[in-house]
Amino acid sequence: MRRLLIAIAGTSVLVLMAGCAMIADVAQMGGLVTPQQAQSAKVFGEKVGKATEKLTPENEYYIGRSVIATLLKEYKPYDNSDLNRYLNLMGQMLAAASTKPETFSGYHFLALDTDEINAFAAPGGFIVVSRGLLRCCKNEDALAAVLAHEVGHMENNHALNAINNSRWTDVAKTGVLEAGKSFGPSQVAAATTAFGDCVGDIVASAFKKGYGKGLEYEADASAVRIMAAIGYNPTGLKDMLAEMDKTMKPGGLGFMKTHPAPKDRITKIDPAIRGCGPMTSLKERQARFEKAMAGI
Repeated sequence: MRRLLIAIAGTSVLVLMAGCAMIADVAQMGGLVTPQQAQSAKVFGEKVGKATEKLTPENEYYIGRSVIATLLKEYKPYDNSDLNRYLNLMGQMLAAASTKPETFSGYHFLALDTDEINAFAAPGGFIVVSRGLLRCCKNEDALAAVLAHEVGHMENNHALNAINNSRWTDVAKTGVLEAGKSFGPSQVAAATTAFGDCVGDIVASAFKKGYGKGLEYEADASAVRIMAAIGYNPTGLKDMLAEMDKTMKPGGLGFMKTHPAPKDRITKIDPAIRGCGPMTSLKERQARFEKAMAGI
C-alpha cells in the first residue's frame, strides 16, 4: 500500500506540466531564461489558473499521490493489513454510491498511525484516516460516516479546488519554456522544487487548515446521502460527531482546528438525517467491525 502511494516529485511535475501545458517564466528567475523567453512565456503564465481547471484524471492522480507521499513523511501508515483491507472494502462500496464513483486509479484508503483526530481526501481518490478518529467510531455506521464524508470531499472536488487555489504561480516561475521546447537541467530542478512547494501548500491548506465550514457542511450532506443510498444509518454521523465532541480538547490538533465544532455540524445536518426516514443499524455488522478495529 505504501509503495503504491509514494511518488517521485520530479516525475510527477513532468507529467503535470506536460498534461496541463503550464509553461512560463513570469519573472527572470535569476537568469534561468532570457528577457525574450520571459516575455514570450508570460502569456502562458497568466493562463495557469485556467490550465489547472483542465487537469485530467491522470494529472489529478499523480498530484494526489505526491500529496500523500508528503503527508506520509509526517504521519506513518498504520501497519495493520486487516484493518486497511476492511477500510478499503467499505470505502469502495461508499464511493460507488457517490456521484464520483471512479478515479484514474480507483479509490485508496489507508489508516494513519497517530492519535491525532483527523482524516483527509487527496486528489485522485487517496483517503487517509487517523487511528484517533477511528477510535471515535463505535459501530460500522459511524465508520461509514467518516469514510463517506471524505468521499463527499472527492465528489465535490474540494481537494482539486484546494490545489487550484494553491501556489501555482511558483510552478509557473520555474523557467519552463513554451510548449514543445525541451527541459534543461536547471529548468527540471526548478520545476521539481516549485512543485514540491505547491504540494506542501496543499497539505498545509487542506489537511492542516481545513477546507472551511461551508465545504465541510457540504461533505456532511454528501455523506448522509451516500450512507442512506447503500443502507447505512445516517445517524452514525451524529453518533461519531458526538463522540468526537467528548474526545477532542479545545485548541487541539486535527479536526478541532480544521472543521466546524461537532455540535454545529450535528445541528446543521440533523434535518437531512431526519429526512432519510427511520433506518435501522444491522447488528450483523458489529462483529466484523469489532474484529477489524481490535487493537487500534
